[in-house]
This record gives sequence, C-alpha cells and structure tokens, in this order.
Amino acid sequence: MKRIKSFYDFIAMYVEGFKNLTWGKTLWIIILIKLFIMFAVLKVFFFPDFLGSRFDTEEKKSEYIFNELTKDYIINEKEVLK
Repeated sequence: MKRIKSFYDFIAMYVEGFKNLTWGKTLWIIILIKLFIMFAVLKVFFFPDFLGSRFDTEEKKSEYIFNELTKDYIINEKEVLK
C-alpha cells in the first residue's frame, strides 16, 4: 500500500476513486439532489423567518431568544428555592 505524503496525494486518491465509479456517480447525484431539496426547497416552505416577521430590531430579537432559552431555568429555579 502506498503511503500518502502530501495533500495533493490525498486529493488525487479521491479523484482516482471517483473516476472508477460506475453506480457511485449516479448515487452521488441523487444525494446532492436530495440535499438541495432538503436545504433549499423545504426551508422556504416549512421554516419561515419567525424572528424577522415579529421583531424590528436586533435587540428585541436577542431579548426574545434569551427569554425563551432561560424560561424553563427560571421556573425550575423558583421551584427549588421554595
């Protein structure tokens, strides 16, 4: 087995491997299409800009996030102090 000595050898190994693929190229195309659908298409329809539509300034956005992240902690802390 030949030892990899440089970054170029590392990249060349992968390029040579991908050249010899038969079904692998088709599978990589399917994977890339699925990733595009997941990150580009689904984001538009299922993940709207929640903060941008409700708050005008960065300060209001950060205050909302802080309150949401610490809400359970404050409730639990009050129960412990009783």
